[in-house]
Amino acid sequence: MRRAFDAATARLPHGWGDFGRQIAILVSVDLAYTFVRGIVDSERALAFAHGRQVIDFEQSIGTFFEPSLQAFFLPAQWVIDFANQIYLNAQFSVAIGFLLWLYLFRNESFYFVRNMFVVAMGIALIGYTVYPTAPPRMFPGYGFVDTLSAYSDVGHDSSLAKIFINPYAAVPSMHCAFAMMIGGTGVMVCRRTVSKVLWVMWPLLVSWVTIVTANHYWVDVVLGWGVALGALLVAQWLLARARPEAWAFRAKVPREAEA
Repeated sequence: MRRAFDAATARLPHGWGDFGRQIAILVSVDLAYTFVRGIVDSERALAFAHGRQVIDFEQSIGTFFEPSLQAFFLPAQWVIDFANQIYLNAQFSVAIGFLLWLYLFRNESFYFVRNMFVVAMGIALIGYTVYPTAPPRMFPGYGFVDTLSAYSDVGHDSSLAKIFINPYAAVPSMHCAFAMMIGGTGVMVCRRTVSKVLWVMWPLLVSWVTIVTANHYWVDVVLGWGVALGALLVAQWLLARARPEAWAFRAKVPREAEA
């Protein structure tokens, strides 16, 4: 047991104190997410009104293609199963795994990316509070199918889904925001060309998944990418300038420059 603990300690770039601090920061933000989800759960009528506004907007400019795109893939059971699994795991399992890998093996870049995530989630919390929106899956009359409920053992009312899914958090799509931030970072920090190509594809795959599972409109995808861009700008032009020794994006960073 002692050897295992010592081996784990040796892998931590700045010791257990910094590692615990990073966990505490991310958990605190996640708790804020949970709190806001409890607020917007009571805004059902408003969320449905906003959802219809998004649909009306897309129809008005001739870009309401989501039902047709989903209908094209629905006959392929394995494709839908794949999309459902990506949707359930992209925002948390993949994001958490990537951040852990980044902390352990590209630590000099971790703190900048962590700041991006925190800023992005703060922006999203404002959006979810001000503009709660029912996702496409809640509008079957327009041809949408809730693939999680219809094609998998995990429905949106299950205990697992309630942990990971905010029912009225369609605008913006944080699945897409997370995927863009992860994909962009992966391209910057990975050394192999194959890895870079895979990370370029990741935001596109997640965007397709959110639409084909009827969890987001294309407008949400674009807004999610906008959130990622906004978080990048805040992290770069505000936070990194406030603490350049610790929060700037760099290839190498002194070990004492912790956050």
